[in-house]
Amino acid sequence: MQEHTKKHHTEKREMVRFIGPLDKITAIKKFAGSLGLADIEESIDYHDAFPEYIGKEQPTALRAYRTREGLTQDQLAKLAGIPRRHISDMENGRRPIGKENARKLAKALNADYRVLL
Repeated sequence: MQEHTKKHHTEKREMVRFIGPLDKITAIKKFAGSLGLADIEESIDYHDAFPEYIGKEQPTALRAYRTREGLTQDQLAKLAGIPRRHISDMENGRRPIGKENARKLAKALNADYRVLL
């Protein structure tokens, strides 16, 4: 009989970031250290990792959400009630998304419309 060789992950890892007063963040980091957690200072912002996407966040987000949902532009167009060519133009940065279209797209993509603005 063959033995099961795939190992399951035994520990979960999650990164947490905080915004707030520096003294409170320092206290949280100290407490986390007492629990055996490590502070990851070498993480970088996505702007530094992918400078080619600076200024293209909305078109990139639209394409990423559409891909996540497994939809073609035609399928998204039908779900959102927006012409396919407009979606193509939005994904390529040739057309602004706008608040009304962002709401329609977000509903079809199970996303927050503010990410698309």
